[in-house]
Amino acid sequence: MRIVFMGTPSYATVILKALIEQEDIEVVSLITQSDKPVGRKQILTPPDTKRYILHEDLKVDIFQPLTLRDEESIAYIKSKKPDFIVVAAYGQILPKEVLCIAPCINLHASLLPKYRGASPIQSAILDQNHYSGVTAMEMDVGLDTGDILGYSVLDIRDKDAICLFEDLSHLAAQLCIKTLQNFTKIQPIPQISADSSYAKKISKSDGEVCFDDASKVYAKYLAFIFWPGIFTKSGLKLKKISLYSTEGEHKEGEIIKILDDTILVSCIKGVLEIAQVQPPSKKAMGVVDYIRGKRLGIGDTLS
Repeated sequence: MRIVFMGTPSYATVILKALIEQEDIEVVSLITQSDKPVGRKQILTPPDTKRYILHEDLKVDIFQPLTLRDEESIAYIKSKKPDFIVVAAYGQILPKEVLCIAPCINLHASLLPKYRGASPIQSAILDQNHYSGVTAMEMDVGLDTGDILGYSVLDIRDKDAICLFEDLSHLAAQLCIKTLQNFTKIQPIPQISADSSYAKKISKSDGEVCFDDASKVYAKYLAFIFWPGIFTKSGLKLKKISLYSTEGEHKEGEIIKILDDTILVSCIKGVLEIAQVQPPSKKAMGVVDYIRGKRLGIGDTLS
């Protein structure tokens, strides 16, 4: 079967790689976002999916349109005569004109209708869910509202976003192939919109924390470990933390114990163990060295 693949980050690359390795599948085109400047030197960098195709020297056509709504883009996709269009974290909403070319199958990293939108993995962690997964969905004009073709479920407890992106990408790859190979036998299931929730795009300000609830702070740490990280109002980044206790009522942000390499900091509810911090405009450092430099001790507030 002929596949046009739309995807941009590493999550999509894992799925793309699995499709290319299938003997009964031919990926005839990769459609991905434009190369973007990255880092302090603003080096123009291709999306992860494009980098994979180029690195492996694969004979897959690469198309990077600014929009899918113009005649050129629609004509390009039609010219590939796809049996399916597979979409994974592409970064643009597909217009109706594209949806009509071939069945469009999206691999969304949540158990729809929960967490429609841009940040499903982080949202599942923030809500401290025990389970999440991947949904294969036949796309329609709405935002992640199409009929469900299949699920894969995963235990996500104590996993950070980096780990989950990796695990869910492999689940999505397996589910994608299974869905394509059994497409004619699958009875699609409409989503129940009343059960839906929305996962908004993450902004830098979402990483700010206060020492109110240790469980919630730790969930933010796991969800935002890649970006934007977590930090106090003063800008102090909490680089390595763990959940010491979820119980008890304490003072907010009080240093209650100093260990060899870590400190215990109380929250209004629960206690965090902190190993590494990063002051504004400085390198990351061990937290014990940090509090010594600041002349902080037991009973003082970490802020």
